[in-house]
Amino acid sequence: MLNVEKISAYYGDVQALRNVSLEVPESKIVALLGPNAAGKSTTLRAISNVIRIRSGRITMDGQQIDHLPLYRIVEMGVIHVPEGRGLFSTLTVRENLEMGAYSVRARGHLRESLAQVLETFPVMRDRQDQLAGSLSGGEQQMCSIARGLMARPRLLMIDEMSLGLAPLIVQQMFEIVRRIAETGITVLLVEQQIQRALQTADTAYILESGATVLSGTTAELARHEHVKRVYLGR
Repeated sequence: MLNVEKISAYYGDVQALRNVSLEVPESKIVALLGPNAAGKSTTLRAISNVIRIRSGRITMDGQQIDHLPLYRIVEMGVIHVPEGRGLFSTLTVRENLEMGAYSVRARGHLRESLAQVLETFPVMRDRQDQLAGSLSGGEQQMCSIARGLMARPRLLMIDEMSLGLAPLIVQQMFEIVRRIAETGITVLLVEQQIQRALQTADTAYILESGATVLSGTTAELARHEHVKRVYLGR
């Protein structure tokens, strides 16, 4: 479905990605893992073309997309749920959700999509008329992912879903990701909760200092000595 081939990216003169490659198969959950400042969020921004890559290529279903404007990438079904949620705090939950269906491919399915996301996130049904800025951290994260689903994604990229959330909410969020994948939506998940991510995803890539250092099935990586020593504390 999505192929990232040896991409490099910079912030000014600082190189953030060094020949990063990864493959995201259709209807799977792929985790992108690693420490802070490893290049995980930058990889998602590069796929969305929020930042331009200097070298390499990114393809979706065989079509090169790294030169396309952001709206074209969205129209292809690549939806990015950013770190920090990015909600419009002075708008209601329902207004935030409806804004997720702004693209041409999603606009005609607004009512259907809204019914689906409210079934997936029942708390959003109860909070529809509440200002998004008044939600709890966990509710804001749910609203952000629900808004992403309103765009009818083929590939949903979620950046740091568990950041700042209580353990019980984190568990709920990972269960939601599993349910999303079961509907056929492909998920690319950036996470620092590495153990939970390895339990949830099908395959994973580990980035360190802007480069891919390990990749494989999550079962393989969970047994890898480097992963056990550095990330799992074993």
